[in-house]
Amino acid sequence: MATQIDKEACREAYNQVRDDNTDTNWAVFKYEGSMILPGGTGADYEDFKGLCTDDARLFAFVRITMGDAMSKRAKFTLITWIGENISGLQRAKVSTDKALVKEIVQNFAKEFMFSDPRELDADNIRSELKKAGGANYDAQAE
Repeated sequence: MATQIDKEACREAYNQVRDDNTDTNWAVFKYEGSMILPGGTGADYEDFKGLCTDDARLFAFVRITMGDAMSKRAKFTLITWIGENISGLQRAKVSTDKALVKEIVQNFAKEFMFSDPRELDADNIRSELKKAGGANYDAQAE
């Protein structure tokens, strides 16, 4: 059966993360049968990491605060998580189903695909976002 996505519910979760007036920093989109549905939102990145288990396959839209002493700005990333225990067929399906998620999650600086919990380290993601951002004017760090 072809995978479907609950566009309205997923868009609502996506918009919560993008909204500067909320504390929501992440939204997860997970599989329930052949549907992709919102799987939760939150403010604490550690809570999101807890959802990334060996038996999970999910997509996440995450807000990371970047910047230096002079300016702070939000950067967004799309993370695809495929746990170690996910079968080959399900892994392949995640790759094709990502197009459904990208119909909703359209604005992000960088995309990641992870299967090792160590890759989810916030400093690792922040470093990659900094590289993707182009010019680095953070004189304090040099």
